[in-house]
Amino acid sequence: MTERWALAPTERGGAELVPLGPDGLPAGPVVREPDLAEAVRSRPDVTRWVWRDTHAVHPRLLAAGVRVERCYDIEAAENLLIAHEGRHGDPRSAAAALARLKGAPVPPDPPPRVAAPGSQSSLFEPRPPVDVTLTDLVDVYAEQQRRHGATGQPGRMRLLTASESAGMLVAAEMHAAGLPWRADVHRSVLQELLGERYGGGGEPRRLAELADEVSAAFGRPVRPDLPADVIKAFAHAGIKLTSTRRWEIEGIDHPAVPPLIEFKKLYRIYTAHGWSWLQDWVREGRFRPEYLPGGTVSGRWTTNGGGALQIPKVIRRAVIADPGWRLVVADADQMEPRVLAAISRDPAFMEVSGQAADLYQAVSDRAFAGDRGQAKLAVLGAIYGQTSGDGLKNLALLRRRFPQAVAYVDEAARAGEEGRLVRTWLGRTCPPAVGAAEPEEAGIPQDEPEQAADAGGLTYGYASSNSRARGRFTRNFVVQGSAADWTLLVLAALRRELTDMAAELVFFQHDEVIVHCPEEEAEKVSEAIREAADLAGRIAFGETPVRFPFTVAVVECYADAK
Repeated sequence: MTERWALAPTERGGAELVPLGPDGLPAGPVVREPDLAEAVRSRPDVTRWVWRDTHAVHPRLLAAGVRVERCYDIEAAENLLIAHEGRHGDPRSAAAALARLKGAPVPPDPPPRVAAPGSQSSLFEPRPPVDVTLTDLVDVYAEQQRRHGATGQPGRMRLLTASESAGMLVAAEMHAAGLPWRADVHRSVLQELLGERYGGGGEPRRLAELADEVSAAFGRPVRPDLPADVIKAFAHAGIKLTSTRRWEIEGIDHPAVPPLIEFKKLYRIYTAHGWSWLQDWVREGRFRPEYLPGGTVSGRWTTNGGGALQIPKVIRRAVIADPGWRLVVADADQMEPRVLAAISRDPAFMEVSGQAADLYQAVSDRAFAGDRGQAKLAVLGAIYGQTSGDGLKNLALLRRRFPQAVAYVDEAARAGEEGRLVRTWLGRTCPPAVGAAEPEEAGIPQDEPEQAADAGGLTYGYASSNSRARGRFTRNFVVQGSAADWTLLVLAALRRELTDMAAELVFFQHDEVIVHCPEEEAEKVSEAIREAADLAGRIAFGETPVRFPFTVAVVECYADAK
C-alpha cells in the first residue's frame, strides 16, 4: 500500500495522479484518469491525498459521494511555513511556492473567492486557474517536507499542517451538510422582535417607533442608525461622547439612552440576520456558509459571508433539528486557561486544570481565599494583558501560586514588545508588527478583555506597531493560538469517530461544535466528542494531567443549549 498520492485536477473533470515515496518524490509513474471522483474512489488504500487546494477538489468529491480520509493541502501548508519563516503576507499559492523554489519572479495570489448572497452553489468554485502541473506540485511538496524539517520542531509543525488540512476537509463537509434552519421560525422571530415591515423598503415598525422615541427624547430629529448624528445630538444636550458603543452610552442619564440601546440591538439583528439575510442564505432548510480555517493569524476560523460565527441567541431559535434528529451542542469548558496550563507545564496550574470541575473556583481556593470572581479576573488578565490597577495585584497573587504559567505569557508579551516572532505550541507564528488600530479604536471596550484581544489583531490579522499593544497581542496569541491548534485536532478526531454514523458535523466556532444526528445516536455522539477532546489533548500536548472537558447538550433547538 502506498500511503500518499499527489493529485491535480485536469480540465473536463479528470485528474493526474502519482504515488509518493517517504521523501515526497514520485514513487511510480503518473496516472491519468478521466474522472476525478472515480480516480479517488478506486484507490481506497490511499491514506492521504496531496493536492493544491482543498476548496478546488473536496467539494467535487463530496458531490460525487466520495469521502477522503486525510489530505495534505499545499497552500494551507505554505501559509503556515512562510509565516514560520518570518515572511507573513508573502504570496501563499502553489504557483508562488514554485517560483520561490525555482528562483523565478513570484506571482501575487489570485483574488479570494467572494460569497455572493443568493448564489451559495458558487461558494466553492475553484479560484482562477493556477499554472502548476502535477510535477511542479510534487516538487513544491517535497520542498515543503524539507522546510518542515528545518523549523526546529518538525514533529509539531507537521502535526499543525496535518490538522490544518483536516480542518479544510471539515469545513467543506460542514458546508455540504449545512446547518438545519427553519425559515418559518426565523420569520416568526423577526415579526415578534421587529414588527411588520412597511412597504417601499422602509425599516420595520418597531425600529421606526424606537427612532421616534430617540428623536422625541432629544427634542429634534435624530437618526439613531447614524453614529455621527447621535454624537451630535448628545453634544447639543451637553454630553460629550467619542462613540455610540453601548459601553459608553449605557451609563449616561438621558431619556434617549434606553430606546437608543434597544434600537441598536434590534437594528443589528435587522441588518445582519433579517429578512434579506434569510432570503440570501437559507436554501432548502439549510444555512451553508463557507468556513475559512485559519482565517485569522491565531488560527481561529472565519466565514466568507453569512455571519455564521455571530448568530444572536434569539435567532438561534430558528436552528432546529430535522424530525427524529437532534443537535448535540458541545462547549469546551474554560478552554484557554486549560491550554495555558498544558503549554506552560506549571505543575500547580496543571493540577487544578486536571479537574473537570470549575477551574476558576479551584484557582480561587488556591490563591484568592475562595473569591471566584477575583480568580477569574486574574487568570483572564494574565492571558489578555489586563495588568493595571487591581489586575496588577491579582496578577501578583496568581504569579505566587502559578509562577510558570504567568512567566509563560509574560515571556510571550516580552518577545512581542521586542519585535521577535512568537509561536503557538505547534508552531503557528504571530506576524511581525505592521501597524494597526489599538483595541479601543477597533470598536471593542477594554473591559471585555477577550474581545479586546481579538480587535487588537487576532481577528483582523495584524498587530499594533505600538510595542506595549503588541505585547498584549502576543501574550494572548500563544494561548488563543494554541487553543485553536488543539480544536483542529478535536475536529479531526471527531470527524473520524463519526465515520460510521449518520451524524454530521454542521457547525464550529472557537470552542463550540454542533453535530446533527438521529436521536438514537445522540448519546454515542456525546461520548465521541469527549473522547475526541481527550485524544486531541494527548496528541497536541503529550501526557499531562490537564483535562479538556466539554459541556454537552442534546437539544432539538440550538437556542435551548445555553
